[in-house]
Amino acid sequence: MRNHTRTKSSFRPGAESTLNFPVRALRKSYVIVNHTLRCPLWNHTEPVSNNCTDGQTMVSENELIERVRRRFPSAGSRLPTGIGDDAAVLRPRPGTELVVTTDAFLENVHFLRKIHPPDAAGYKAVARATSDIAAMGARARYLFLTLGLPKESAGAWLDRFLGGMARAARRFGLTLAGGDTTLYSSFVASLTVIGEVDRGRAILRSGARPGDVLYVSGKLGEAEFGWRLVQAGLHRQKRWAEFLRKHFYPEPRLALGAWLAARRYASAMIDTSDGLSTDLKHVCTASGVGAVIRSEQIPLPQVPLGLGRLQLDALDLALNGGEDYEVLFTVPKKLAARLPGSVRGVPITAIGEITRSRQIRLVDVAGNSKVLQPGGWDPFRSR
Repeated sequence: MRNHTRTKSSFRPGAESTLNFPVRALRKSYVIVNHTLRCPLWNHTEPVSNNCTDGQTMVSENELIERVRRRFPSAGSRLPTGIGDDAAVLRPRPGTELVVTTDAFLENVHFLRKIHPPDAAGYKAVARATSDIAAMGARARYLFLTLGLPKESAGAWLDRFLGGMARAARRFGLTLAGGDTTLYSSFVASLTVIGEVDRGRAILRSGARPGDVLYVSGKLGEAEFGWRLVQAGLHRQKRWAEFLRKHFYPEPRLALGAWLAARRYASAMIDTSDGLSTDLKHVCTASGVGAVIRSEQIPLPQVPLGLGRLQLDALDLALNGGEDYEVLFTVPKKLAARLPGSVRGVPITAIGEITRSRQIRLVDVAGNSKVLQPGGWDPFRSR
């Protein structure tokens, strides 16, 4: 591996201006829309204006870049050249490999500007991308951010969105190393996250073998449960705030992933971004195996009795609800006995085992077995 990796970046002074418009034009285009958002975790209503403050003008892309730069952790010794040049220069530690992932975060696909607090949207954008690093057993290092945004989002809304992103970056150990900005008709973000893993220790989807024990971290279905509350308009009620946290502020399992990689416990791993039924299928396909999972062993979300009218099925939420960003991993049977019940405060649960059959079967409490079809998130599936 070469010691220096150069990556294209347009976060640099002197770039072509793409944001040049007066405040009054912003207000004129947005006066008919109600932008009062209630953040369920802060328990108060906050008006979120999309416009700049009175008398302020967004004069150039440079100004926007500086707003972004101020929010994020400063570069360390492993980033000799970051924001401010044509490209970043990265310096991985000796004996490590780089793990790179990209992730799109789109308005009206991954978040709704009228519903999701901007801080939560920014936090989630970073968490989603970083979860792929956790699933490889790597340590998060660098973040590259490309933003496309409409004029009306370049003021207070963007500041709070960036604030959420910066908070997530600090929490996950990420340094912003570059990116790009442009004016666009709707809000889009593309994130590239780079991690480090000791050479030869990255955990792939393709390593599962018959007889391996299948584990998941945390609980499954909690993020989907939170989304159902949002769909029902219940996110504005204080009593349901605790059930919304995983939907608004997911936590990638970086510490657990790194722990498994360092000790070489996991033979295969994936994050549960698309739902257990779909992500398990990804692992089985990549590994050329099948699996059996037992419904009574799956850690399910707790659905309060007061929500009976929503007709939520906890097992369905766990099997097919996505965006939990837990990790699903396999462990050779001879190592499984050594695993603790939790790692770094995160519970881990055995839910089944890998089989030679190419099928995935779900066994219920009564011992009845059926083929489990992937029913999680697939943006290209006809619904």
